[in-house]
Amino acid sequence: MLGYIHIPFCHRVCPYCSFYKHTPGKTPIGRFIDSLLTETRNRLAESPRSLYFGGGTPSMLSPAHLRKMLDGLARLIDFEALEDLTLEANPATFDLAKASLFRELGIQRISLGIQSFAPHVLETLGREHSPEEAAEAVRTLRAAGMPSVNIDLMFSIPGLSLTDWRRTLETAIALEPDHISAYNLTYEEDTAFFESLKRGDLDTDEDRDAEQFMLADELLTAAGYEHYETSNYARPGHRSTHNRGYWKGEDYLGLGPSAVSTINAIRTSNVADTDRYIRMIEQVGHATIETESLTPDQLRLERIALLLRTEEGVPLSLLNEAELPRLIEAGLAVVKADRLALTRHGSALVDPIAAELA
Repeated sequence: MLGYIHIPFCHRVCPYCSFYKHTPGKTPIGRFIDSLLTETRNRLAESPRSLYFGGGTPSMLSPAHLRKMLDGLARLIDFEALEDLTLEANPATFDLAKASLFRELGIQRISLGIQSFAPHVLETLGREHSPEEAAEAVRTLRAAGMPSVNIDLMFSIPGLSLTDWRRTLETAIALEPDHISAYNLTYEEDTAFFESLKRGDLDTDEDRDAEQFMLADELLTAAGYEHYETSNYARPGHRSTHNRGYWKGEDYLGLGPSAVSTINAIRTSNVADTDRYIRMIEQVGHATIETESLTPDQLRLERIALLLRTEEGVPLSLLNEAELPRLIEAGLAVVKADRLALTRHGSALVDPIAAELA
């Protein structure tokens, strides 16, 4: 089983992000952490093999709150047995002392939300760090002895030229991170970007998406990174254990406001309201507001959509084989033993291909 903990706090809300998040405001952070620990104690039936802190911006928690949270969780979860303990971080939220605390508390991997090394693109995205601060953050994590450092990047952003994207990729490669995630910007509902798209101020362009995707694949694989999932590249030994388990359909327990869990084909969702989350945990011991029993066909379709993104591909037993010859003849997919895997060109079209195979 995988474990996920959602920390909803951000210094500012980025216009493209659809995850539940908010500025801390008057939220009592100590009570929030107490609630997280209570929920973990009440819902944890087995120790997870990986633990991922997402957000929001988990790294913006103060050293005292980080210590309280991690020390409390270590009394409930066997940290020594974890294969992966990841924390998402913003470059503007830590220095060497705090990075050293991450290591002291057991963090094995930092996923650093840089997104771009182009100043005008960072401004468009509402990011609060500069390219120089982002590069320094990577060096700081190295100085603190962080075993694995991931850089998150984003392409097909308004105003991002192919030259900008090449420079961002080259800058990232020069910093020698262990892992690079390169995501295609998507316009999600309930975001400022989505509203701008509806007004016609922003646009989508599949050719632009494909061109920037292919450039990332070309430069990153040439630099020695293994392209093991549509948006993820890793040096040998640094693939994300947590994400690979998710893509393979392992059960996962989500804790915190808005977190989702899927265990034994039962999907539950927590309330997406931090104040209400705290009250529910204190009053009834959980914050679940939705429960759904997934059918075998729902699980099959989810497995196809996720596994199609991976290097290993999808077992043929899950697919309607009538659709396969066209994909193979078009050079978009190949059959490896008993699995269908996308080619480089197919990976650039993973979402529409998954829709066809579903």
